[in-house]
Amino acid sequence: MKKAKAVAACLTVSLLAAGCGSGRAGSAGGDTFSYAIKSDPGLLDPAQVRNTTTYTALSLAYDTLVHIEPDGRVAPGLAEKWDVRPSSVTFTMRRGVTCADGSPVTARTIAANVSHLTDPATKSPALGVVVPQGLAAKADDARRTVTLSTPEPFAFILQSTRYLFVVCGAGLKDRSRLARGTSGSGPFRLASARPNQNYTFTRREDYHGDAPDHVVLKVVGSEATTANLLLSHQLNGAQFAGPDRARVTGVPGISTGVTANGTHEFFFHQGAGHPGHDPALRKALLQAVDLTDLGAIATGGTGRRPTGLVMRPRPCPEDTVTGHLPAFDADAARAALDAAGWHRAGDGIRRKDGKKLTLRMIYGTSGGETQAAAAEYLAQAWQKVGVEVRLRALSDAAYAEVETVTQDWDVDWAPLGVTLPTQLTGSLSGPFTPDGGNFAHLTNKRYEDLTARAGKLPGAKGCSAWARSESALIDSGDLVPVVDKTLTTASHDATFRLTAGLFDPESIRMTGGAE
Repeated sequence: MKKAKAVAACLTVSLLAAGCGSGRAGSAGGDTFSYAIKSDPGLLDPAQVRNTTTYTALSLAYDTLVHIEPDGRVAPGLAEKWDVRPSSVTFTMRRGVTCADGSPVTARTIAANVSHLTDPATKSPALGVVVPQGLAAKADDARRTVTLSTPEPFAFILQSTRYLFVVCGAGLKDRSRLARGTSGSGPFRLASARPNQNYTFTRREDYHGDAPDHVVLKVVGSEATTANLLLSHQLNGAQFAGPDRARVTGVPGISTGVTANGTHEFFFHQGAGHPGHDPALRKALLQAVDLTDLGAIATGGTGRRPTGLVMRPRPCPEDTVTGHLPAFDADAARAALDAAGWHRAGDGIRRKDGKKLTLRMIYGTSGGETQAAAAEYLAQAWQKVGVEVRLRALSDAAYAEVETVTQDWDVDWAPLGVTLPTQLTGSLSGPFTPDGGNFAHLTNKRYEDLTARAGKLPGAKGCSAWARSESALIDSGDLVPVVDKTLTTASHDATFRLTAGLFDPESIRMTGGAE
């Protein structure tokens, strides 16, 4: 089980949210902590997680080998210590850890989980994303050690285990139990599930401490409704990405905090025949845009200056963005377009060899009004320098189809949410879509060389190379980080800690009005 912690005065959330605060008086406290989630967790098998809400729910019932502190440090979980090599990490397990059904959690338990995750028949969406390809496990229960290894060096083999939720006991023998139940060694177990309504977790009887008896996750799709429930003290915790955050900020009895929550960014398609194939044109187009204003519009004024491509807490803290984007200069943009042979015609649209300078831009409707406003602002900035822009707002399902299958776009507003630099390489290099994940058809040799070098160095030793690889992408206009999104975390009558989208369940406390 995770290392016990003192009462959390700071609600720390990256990947999904963040904030700090302490609970005040209200009526939602007592033995039950009530928290809003934005979508239904769906299938609760840790090997089949397909959305971040599921990770949040599972973190109440399952332990991991390590967890990540708010400052990015790796801390003990099921493992009390570890030894990291370029292509392996050996964990020494804690003594006396038991599953919710009383069975022991051993090194062999970890190995069995890894074997299931990496089995092709499992078809786990985590494999190759949060769990490295080719991961293998060798257990020694007598020594309480389990060694995880990869065929080639993997830079963040230790950090990747933060999302390796360990199934134990009956659920390990019969995975069908995990469809709507839990079988973990965490402090809570799932007591009842009402899809699209609420999920109730009950504290294990053999767990001692000050955590509440019950945690209820309420599925609330609307942030306006979530704010109403929090303000009426029917919730103890919630997260806000949109304008409703203002309604719960500065309200007596509700504490709030804000932190970065991923980056808004856009890509130019660099395939043959697309305008973005020309690096000079990409630079000119970027000079035509005031990225500071664009970021303010995209986030409703709640964003922060971007400093990297990986979500906080980052394993590598370097600022990879500052100084690597061209300054806003519309006159310089016009001159650069002229120099590149793109001249204005009578209709104001630039042409070269008789071909219009047209950009087809796609973005997702799930980003809401601020996303749409940002797309309009970007289009207007380019139209002012003689570019024809065709905006296309798409539902999530249609967006995925256009982005990766039909490829009918030139500019793609595509926020990426990753927690490790290694998770970017498949999307930003390698085989093009549909043969691979490189959807923008990027060919940045410096990025490829640096990531290849960094991937062979464990942990912090590779951070300098990882940082330079990100900057290389930005220097070339391969992707454009616009603004860091933020998320407000609010609490009433409780304190709790969330890091990288995961609860530290033993940090949840009901304050009952106490400061």
